[in-house]
Amino acid sequence: MKKKVLLVDDKPTIAKVIQVHISETFDCIYFEDPIKAIAWLQEGNIPDLILSDIYMPNMSGVDFLDYIKKNDLFKSIPFVILSSEDSTSQKIELLEKGADDYISKPFNPMELKVRLKKIVS
Repeated sequence: MKKKVLLVDDKPTIAKVIQVHISETFDCIYFEDPIKAIAWLQEGNIPDLILSDIYMPNMSGVDFLDYIKKNDLFKSIPFVILSSEDSTSQKIELLEKGADDYISKPFNPMELKVRLKKIVS
């Protein structure tokens, strides 16, 4: 049975690339907005991993990470940040807040798949 990844990114083209490359290994549930992803989670859906962009309208990936890690129902879900920001200080801050990994865009889709597999194995 495939592991389930919740992908949250406001750019559908990036999401499509990710879905194509990880679909052999993972079932991917996609939302363009963290608020919609939270509603899906609150319906009782629990993914094996969350992969989220940082810069999105309505709610940032940082705020989404904070919400997940402060919620008793969701805090144990591994959370991976995907961002065009390559700031070392931001990486450290988000890893300290509970992110399990930080992957910079542009990324190698095969590397992304391997890193996700390592986290959920």
